Amino acid sequence: MELNLKLRKEEGNLLSDPVAYRTLVGSLVFLTINRPDISYVVQQVSQFMVSPRHLHMAAIRRIIRYVHGTALRGLSYPISTSLDLVAYSDADYAGCSHTRRSTMGWCMFLDPALISWKSKKQDRVSKSSTESEYRAMSQACAKILWLQGLLV
Repeated sequence: MELNLKLRKEEGNLLSDPVAYRTLVGSLVFLTINRPDISYVVQQVSQFMVSPRHLHMAAIRRIIRYVHGTALRGLSYPISTSLDLVAYSDADYAGCSHTRRSTMGWCMFLDPALISWKSKKQDRVSKSSTESEYRAMSQACAKILWLQGLLV
């Protein structure tokens, strides 16, 4: 997506055929299985499935152009003997202009290989950036504990 672009619900004209938009978003959601680099933008455009606008479709086209131009990228899993689990989390405080909810995300690496990731709008409105970061960390820690149980 364009830098600092905030998509809005009521901006622009409604699409005459929302089925095409929903089909493309569904395909992009499926593609995030192997392309975590588009997870955030797919999460952003999937919020407008009920009443998509022309501006939202333009964002979809931009994502598809990016995917087409970077078709050889993807996940790789090199052979490794150690099992070092590393995690990162972050939150965008009050990033949604409609609901003022924060968007959180995290990713987990097993040595250099990305094995799990998530980008999601938080369930509740946070009162501070510290609270939204804490919620993101809490979600990431729960996933870390689950992965550690799986690896043992």
